[in-house]
Amino acid sequence: MPQILIRDVEPETLERLKERARRNGRSLQAHLKGVLEREAQFTMQEAAERADQIRTRLGPRPHLDSAALIREDRER
Repeated sequence: MPQILIRDVEPETLERLKERARRNGRSLQAHLKGVLEREAQFTMQEAAERADQIRTRLGPRPHLDSAALIREDRER
């Protein structure tokens, strides 16, 4: 399986990541692998498009507009 090497990680960042892994009962490697796998699943645009497809099948819900939420997020 391929490997990834990340250089020049700040010591404080590494300690925070190790602590999060410990709190979840996982090794640092397992924690970071999970983070990378979740990040690789969908872009925000892909997730919004998928959510809109599901909403279309479920029927109108005017208070749930993914495109508007993305625009608002970009404006911040």
